[in-house]
Amino acid sequence: MTATREKPPFRSVASWVLYDLANVIYSMNIASLYFSLWVVNVMGGLDKDFAWATSISQALIFVAAPFLGALTDQAPRRVPFLAISTIVCVGFTALLGQGGLVVSLALFVVANVAYQAGIQFYDALLPEVTTPENVGRVGGIGIGMGYVGSFTGVTIGTLILRGVEKLPHAVQSARYTRVFEITALLFLLFSLPAFFFIRERVRVSKRFTLASVGAAVRQVAGTVRDSGRYPGLKRFLVGRVFYTDAVNTVIVMMGVYVTNEVGFTARQVSFVLLTAIASAAVGAFAWGPVVDRVGPKRALDMVLGLWTIDFVWVALVGFLHLPGATFWPAACLAGIALGGTWVADRPYMLRLTPPGRVGEFYGLYGMVGRFSAITGPFVWGLVVDVLHLGRPTAVLTLLLGIVAGYFILRPVSDEPRVWGAEDLGEAAMAATAS
Repeated sequence: MTATREKPPFRSVASWVLYDLANVIYSMNIASLYFSLWVVNVMGGLDKDFAWATSISQALIFVAAPFLGALTDQAPRRVPFLAISTIVCVGFTALLGQGGLVVSLALFVVANVAYQAGIQFYDALLPEVTTPENVGRVGGIGIGMGYVGSFTGVTIGTLILRGVEKLPHAVQSARYTRVFEITALLFLLFSLPAFFFIRERVRVSKRFTLASVGAAVRQVAGTVRDSGRYPGLKRFLVGRVFYTDAVNTVIVMMGVYVTNEVGFTARQVSFVLLTAIASAAVGAFAWGPVVDRVGPKRALDMVLGLWTIDFVWVALVGFLHLPGATFWPAACLAGIALGGTWVADRPYMLRLTPPGRVGEFYGLYGMVGRFSAITGPFVWGLVVDVLHLGRPTAVLTLLLGIVAGYFILRPVSDEPRVWGAEDLGEAAMAATAS
């Protein structure tokens, strides 16, 4: 008989949820918007400087993820790892803008690796703050708090950078540095409750060895190999590489695109992002019933269709030098598509995954997302600054990813599977028996 999971205390749940708000402030202000604007528009760097720094940080965490997973699996608690990674990210974020462009890019790589490591530790804490009955609800609240974090970060940037383009160069840089410092401070403040109030079930500590890292790598390799046993699963993961590549890259590089191709100021870009975030929040709620009604495959097809329209629209604004007003509908459409992407592709993955191996294959799902975060920014920098084809052309390369993902996924059915006994988890087997 399986023991019933004790309901976690409210302060533990609330602290976990609040961390989602904290790290999204960093994600929005540093990984997505204001640091890239500082690199390109203030310091005179190239798109590839920021894009390739992002790719390097993502590649480092992609390689380190099995090591970090094995390390925390051997430890009695995960919260100390979350605290260390967060403090490292906060410290290096607070130093951004100091020492010039190259130094700041190096600081960003370290900060972003620490941020991504923190996400891994944070996600692994979800079972500690939920029960099987409320895991979806708590996770959904965390996502909602992430939207609050996005609004918080962008609002701060909007206030500090108002009219920044009219100021002397040194003052512009100082204003952006202030954004980085306040972002670091807020990330730390909203993270503190998680360090002190998340209550974990203490596990038996094991001696960490290189053999445990090797075992983790072999497990990942075995999971990749086993994915071929389940119809459509491997093909779905390959298709996901392509469309998440496009989505992740547009999030990272759109601030630079909008200021340099559309002609918006930093403050206007902030309002564009706020519009997109609001649209994404509304879209996330709206897409839920659509997924329930037509299934995750058809819903994701619709989402990819919206992304196709949006990328063509955004590219045409740049190619034809259309007025800035024509970009606003594209921002709204991108937000709606973004909300739908995650609402549709997670249940799609669940349809293809055996119930007894959900955690294992969702780890592979996460690795696919990390891999696409390496390739997308690298290709953007290659197209814009090495091949000198321009940012609108780079947007069209993202469109190719969306189209490729759609055609790769066409044969993958989302019809419910009939699972064998070896693919059912303990709880699922008990439910089947009853």
